Amino acid sequence: MFCFQCQETAKNEGCTVKGVCGKPEETADLQDLLIYVCKGISVYGEKLKEQSQVDKDAARFICKALFATITNVAWDDDTIIKRIKEGLKVREMVKEKLGSELPSVLPDCATWHSDDQEEIKAKAMSEEVRITATENEDARSLRELLIIGCKGIAAYADHAAILGHEDDKVYGFLIKALASTTKDLSVDEMVALVMQAGETAVNTMALLIRPILLPTASRRYLRSISGWAAGQGF
Repeated sequence: MFCFQCQETAKNEGCTVKGVCGKPEETADLQDLLIYVCKGISVYGEKLKEQSQVDKDAARFICKALFATITNVAWDDDTIIKRIKEGLKVREMVKEKLGSELPSVLPDCATWHSDDQEEIKAKAMSEEVRITATENEDARSLRELLIIGCKGIAAYADHAAILGHEDDKVYGFLIKALASTTKDLSVDEMVALVMQAGETAVNTMALLIRPILLPTASRRYLRSISGWAAGQGF
């Protein structure tokens, strides 16, 4: 386990045995694997995006999956495993849309597959899935900063979608950002993506302003989730 997504992380470095928040190691590992699967979806999704197609179903799944990995949102292992299995199916559906036009390089997150619960748990504990799999600390920090930014974007995008507002540019960025973490990019390229994440987050939050013009029920929902999000530190 290595988790450092919140301000209470152990020694201000990372929780490695159990989360200060109480999150068990097994749950943290499964959340890492869920993100790993989202990266695999994005590898194919980015290629599909090059054909001027943003797979909304895949993007919606990514939003819900990333949202589920935010501190205190979902700690039920069976639920996370269910999402992992669903994500593998989504990944294959996106892959099928590409036909023979597959990416030239396919990382493990784009090829690994299992429907067996014990195999999934074993994969979640493997070194290649862990955050620390990236040895270079600068690259690791920038990749994880980008992923944490994507989690915030995903949370807002998911709420906006519930209210009927979606943006292909937001979805496209999430796919691009996650796919980028499977590549060896320069520091400047990674910093640029982190900055773009900030811009995309603002644009995603803007989607939540639109319900002001909608019926009272939508405004009530917006107020309820805005209060919850504020409590989560978004």
